Amino acid sequence: MRALSATEAQYDISITRLKDGSIFGALSEPAIQYLLDNGILIQAQKGDEIFSYGSKGGNFNIVLHGSLDFYKHHENKSIFTRKIQFGEVIGFVSMIALHDRVGNLYADEDCLLLEVSSNLFSDFHDDFPFDFGILLMNLSRDMARTIRTLSNALVENNVSIKK
Repeated sequence: MRALSATEAQYDISITRLKDGSIFGALSEPAIQYLLDNGILIQAQKGDEIFSYGSKGGNFNIVLHGSLDFYKHHENKSIFTRKIQFGEVIGFVSMIALHDRVGNLYADEDCLLLEVSSNLFSDFHDDFPFDFGILLMNLSRDMARTIRTLSNALVENNVSIKK
């Protein structure tokens, strides 16, 4: 894994392309450019570990190209729970909840990610308040889709949750 500049990126990260991703939908072009200019572009190769269980959750990643595999860890067990693809986010829940990572994230193929730190997230709120509201709505939708997918998997696997 390595950080790189936008000019080094070998994939299409034009604003027109990024607007096709769920997290960037309805954001203004200046807002998307701001995130690109101030975030960290990360190039990962297939098999790279993006983050590990227990690591600090001070940022989230947006997939600009490729896909990632997330393995949830709980009570000394780990299981694959989902694939994160273009335009989707991973790590937002840990960042916003102020807790450590709850699993391991690996590149399923060669990837380009945009890392958004908690400081950049805060600055984005200050500099683009209208777009920040849209970004929060997009993040909420992404979380809702993930919750639905995971809860459907519980039903499909006949798993009940005890209180």
